[in-house]
Amino acid sequence: MHSLLNAWNLSGNRTGGPTSGNSIVSANLRTIFYHQHLFLKAKIANFGGWDMPIHYGSQIAEHLHTRLSCSVFDVSHMAIVDLTGSGQKAFLQHTLANNIDKLSKDGQALYSCMLNHEGGIIDDLIVYRMGDNYRLVINAANARTDLEWLDEQANNFNDLKIIPRRADLSSAQNPLVILAVQGPHSSTQLAKLFPELNNALNQLKPFHSIVCACAFGEIMFSRTGYTGEDGFELFLNQGQAAALWDALLQVGVLPAGLGARDTLRIEAGYNLYGQDMSLTTKPIDCGLSWTVDLQANRSFVGAQALRSSNQQRALLGLVLLDKGVLRVHQEVITNQGNGTITSGTFSPSLQKSIALASLPKDTPLKSIVHVKVRDQLLQAQVVKNAFVRLGQPLL
Repeated sequence: MHSLLNAWNLSGNRTGGPTSGNSIVSANLRTIFYHQHLFLKAKIANFGGWDMPIHYGSQIAEHLHTRLSCSVFDVSHMAIVDLTGSGQKAFLQHTLANNIDKLSKDGQALYSCMLNHEGGIIDDLIVYRMGDNYRLVINAANARTDLEWLDEQANNFNDLKIIPRRADLSSAQNPLVILAVQGPHSSTQLAKLFPELNNALNQLKPFHSIVCACAFGEIMFSRTGYTGEDGFELFLNQGQAAALWDALLQVGVLPAGLGARDTLRIEAGYNLYGQDMSLTTKPIDCGLSWTVDLQANRSFVGAQALRSSNQQRALLGLVLLDKGVLRVHQEVITNQGNGTITSGTFSPSLQKSIALASLPKDTPLKSIVHVKVRDQLLQAQVVKNAFVRLGQPLL
């Protein structure tokens, strides 16, 4: 769900001019954990107007540690938006492509796209049912434009309040932060800090959440993440956030930056807004048709455009067969027509270069294609767009 276009990472080039250490001078926004990142000597870079940690010494080590054990990521640049009022369910049925009727129980979560009238993707997000209310988690760089769109759509829903929970946003109330604790040992490590919640967290299903009072105040634990591993996202008030970060490190959870987060999500085959999808992309053309509910009789924004469209592209995986590294924007030549790499990296888990690519819809799996890398044509094999899940290779 994050764009790393302005950061150093294994999936693309540097475009944002990162700086590091205590010498950083910046007008960018910073999360409540910024000084913890500096203390740990993180490589800090501009990400969507935020000074964020890219790594703490080794992006590859952080990636592999997350796959094998447990890491904590600062993802407080993401924006939490709470809805209240009797019109919120109808509002979400109007604005989201997925059907929130699927949220039949308190605490359930749903992944969805938010579309414009042409069916293009404004953003991808997660919506939570929280009792009688709903909570959205939207992408960092899109927060302001998303809120403008939501406010515009809310004009026809009188009894509705849209409440941002990120401190820098206009009309924000009671700001919250988010930590992502990810990896196969995440529940074991959280049990060290929250022994009274051990059973509840172990029993929590993927894409479900619970709200608990604890020593760090009220925390919403959500069994979601962006790494392809088991894990939790923790939502809590700013006042206790730094203490929780320190406590996680004291029990042995290691910090990981946005660089590892990016290579982990590419291995898992998760879309990145601004690269694998955008305003000019329809869900059906980037592997997200499963997030759209056209069966129910409802006229959400973009539904008419989707019903009158046919699939043109497919988001597929590539594994490089020659030496080199696949990168974003490289051209892909297939027998069905040309495509482009939308996300590419060297996979620390597989020790191979992999990519997600937008290709002609009828490009067959296992076919051999050619990627233009500088003045060479390198061979790659087409595969499904997921490479590693729960620590296991899928190739």
